[in-house]
Amino acid sequence: MRTLKRHSLRKNQSDNVLSRSLAPPSKLRKTERGGFKKPAKASKAAENRRPVHDEKAVNDSEDYEEGQTDGDSEPEEVEVAYKEPTVYEDLLKKLGTRNENVAEALRRRQREEQGEGGTDDDTDSNMESISESEEDDDDDDDGNDNTSPRIYAVGNGVKHGENKMKIQEKSDSRVKDQPLSQASMIISTFDSHLSYKLPSTEVENLLERKWRYTWKMPALNMSNCNWRGTGSCFIKDVDMTSYYGLKPRFYKHWLESYTASGGSDFHQSKQRSFFSICNSYYDIMHHNKKPFYLKGSEEDSSIMDAYLMHSLNHIFRGKDLMVKNERKLSKNQETVDGQNLEDDACLDRGFTRPKVLILLPLAGIARRVVKRLIQLTPTKHKTNVEDLERFYEEFGSGRTESMGDDNDSEIPKSKKSAKPPDFQALLGNDNANDHFMVGVKFTNRGIKLYGDFYTSDVIVASPLGLISKIGDAEVDKEKDVDYLSSIEILIIDHADVMLMQNWSHVNTVVEQLNRLPSKQHGTDIMRIRPWYSDGQARFYRQTIILGSHINPEFNSMFNQHCLNYRGKVKLECKYKGVLPKILIPARQIYERFDVESITGADDARLKYFCEKVFPKIKDSIQNGVMIFVSSYFEFVRLRNYLKSQDASYCLFGEYIKPNEISHVRGQFFRGEKKIILYTERSHFYFRYKIRGVQNLIIYSLPERKEFYPEIVNFLEESDNMNCTVLFSRLDHLRLERIVGSTAAKRMVDSEKGVFVFA
Repeated sequence: MRTLKRHSLRKNQSDNVLSRSLAPPSKLRKTERGGFKKPAKASKAAENRRPVHDEKAVNDSEDYEEGQTDGDSEPEEVEVAYKEPTVYEDLLKKLGTRNENVAEALRRRQREEQGEGGTDDDTDSNMESISESEEDDDDDDDGNDNTSPRIYAVGNGVKHGENKMKIQEKSDSRVKDQPLSQASMIISTFDSHLSYKLPSTEVENLLERKWRYTWKMPALNMSNCNWRGTGSCFIKDVDMTSYYGLKPRFYKHWLESYTASGGSDFHQSKQRSFFSICNSYYDIMHHNKKPFYLKGSEEDSSIMDAYLMHSLNHIFRGKDLMVKNERKLSKNQETVDGQNLEDDACLDRGFTRPKVLILLPLAGIARRVVKRLIQLTPTKHKTNVEDLERFYEEFGSGRTESMGDDNDSEIPKSKKSAKPPDFQALLGNDNANDHFMVGVKFTNRGIKLYGDFYTSDVIVASPLGLISKIGDAEVDKEKDVDYLSSIEILIIDHADVMLMQNWSHVNTVVEQLNRLPSKQHGTDIMRIRPWYSDGQARFYRQTIILGSHINPEFNSMFNQHCLNYRGKVKLECKYKGVLPKILIPARQIYERFDVESITGADDARLKYFCEKVFPKIKDSIQNGVMIFVSSYFEFVRLRNYLKSQDASYCLFGEYIKPNEISHVRGQFFRGEKKIILYTERSHFYFRYKIRGVQNLIIYSLPERKEFYPEIVNFLEESDNMNCTVLFSRLDHLRLERIVGSTAAKRMVDSEKGVFVFA
């Protein structure tokens, strides 16, 4: 009943607006030149009809409103020529203005009869991609509001003077596999993405999760990688003249920041290229991102800049749209039976305010991301940054850093150690905290950190931090996590590090997103986008997964939980392997075992070890046998098996107590224990050098390819330097990162089952 009533009220409003726009000559006063002039002031009756908005909605807009004009200001006197309406115009009037094509036809006919053609200004007035506040930004930046283009598009846009009715027809009929170019992209991708009405047939197709990657494009500055995507390729159609879809103020600030950092060709840069992919609003999986702790690598910073600019652009475009609609409602809204009326264009918000969620594994990375987020925000929007000292104190640095200092990824000389750079950058210098959550709010006064999550624009959190909040909400019914209900951009950065924590936490968080909230939280329900109330928000959420390598868990999440109607883009890479990084002449023997299904892979691996590998260890008198496993599940199974065989062994897992580490290492080095069971996660968190390794058994290949040469190099004190590696065809992703894509394919497909590298 509420929906039917709202639509009927909007139709009445539409008719009232049309009747005012076609006012008879008695409503106009004649000018000296024979034309008619609009009255200078509105009547008292019209003033009394000015609506009273929902208090919460008004407060939300006040935080970011820029240069808002007074709604009671007098309109400029504009001379208009009155002409008796024709029969055709009367017919169009009767049909009403709810049909956009009919309304446009009426406006076009009026311009033709007045001798006016389609102008740029006419086109601009119909585009919601530029709000009035953004036009003010252009005036401030350039001094001339005519210098900034008014079309923001990823693809090659059409010219300003083209027929909008045809554009609307093409946009409404767009389906998932149509190209994002020309008519459908004349407005910003923000507008086209969020205003698209998803048909039920397309929802059914998305739920089938059958993705077809139909195109391939070379990745910029990555010779062995290609982008693959669903639908039609949009990368080659990027329009340089449209600020790449950025708001002009943000584009100018980013360009200045890039130039100041020593960049020379922004248009061919990695950050600009990846931003264009983000701005397409496709789901993205980039699994070959070079970590920030590798010296000389700028890719991680470039990717971070791109997704942060995309997030800022999304947030401020949404704010501009709400400010614009507030002004529109203040000027044009009618009241019938005490009800506030809005047209469809004013459906501009979700259940709650947060629109961007950035998941990060460690506090040191979060400090780096938030710091860069503040740096990339234009000066006008960061006049004051609240609680910055508290942020740096809680997130590892313990001091207030300069916003221009971008060397936080480097390791202080005083804290250099024998451990690898990735360990020092990720887990050193008090960066290892994995339980955090902070909200970032943009107001008209600046940036507020540690704001209430319901009033924040961006939430930066670790999976564990959010899991704690979700758990509290399940126990205490007074608490909730409804601030996750309206997330429109989800960024999972450093996903490879999250694998070393607990990937199930990430799955739980993603499953919690875009659910219907339990409370209203002061939201104006008349302004909520219809696809939110229809439970379709997950089909509009863009998910960006970033990591240094691919993994079955990543693939599963990308296929099962990323259901963006626009489509998917993922990176496809060929690897050279890391065998050249092994510093000793170790003899590496790869033994393949057969598996019948994914569910039986773990049992098949254990069976092969028990029947083929362990008997050789048991019969040998040689000590110093290290068994390396990649998961805690495998660690537990092997521990139980060794215990059942009364084997001489010691354990070095990720849950080992610090005071036990020296004792276990000493037992193994002195030969008191024949076998040491060692896990990948313990190597990640402790990075100790294990001495006394004479024979290495890699029960399962490591996820992180850089660990493989580090583990094999443990054999440097061995006399034989033998290493045995177990693998199956299901280990292809890990295998190609270590031995190379070409060798991995041969090892998986070959009829032979044993391969030797020396």
